[in-house]
Amino acid sequence: MRHVADIPHPDMKLTLLAWNGKYLLKCEQGPLEQTYKVAELDLLGGDAELPQLLDEAFVAAVLRRFADMRADFGAALERHDLV
Repeated sequence: MRHVADIPHPDMKLTLLAWNGKYLLKCEQGPLEQTYKVAELDLLGGDAELPQLLDEAFVAAVLRRFADMRADFGAALERHDLV
């Protein structure tokens, strides 16, 4: 796995990796992680095109998903009296 870039963002850690013919965009916030895969052949301009996908709508959706993930995990912990 090759580290391509760290993409600065104030609310999460964004890392671009290359592996097995795909680019992986790894989004991390605390203990939670989301990974998006894009085939290298789908980006004709190479890894330089991937940051263009990180528009305001995409980033907002990722952050909402983190909030949902936190809520889902917290609810599961509460259902099983683990907190």
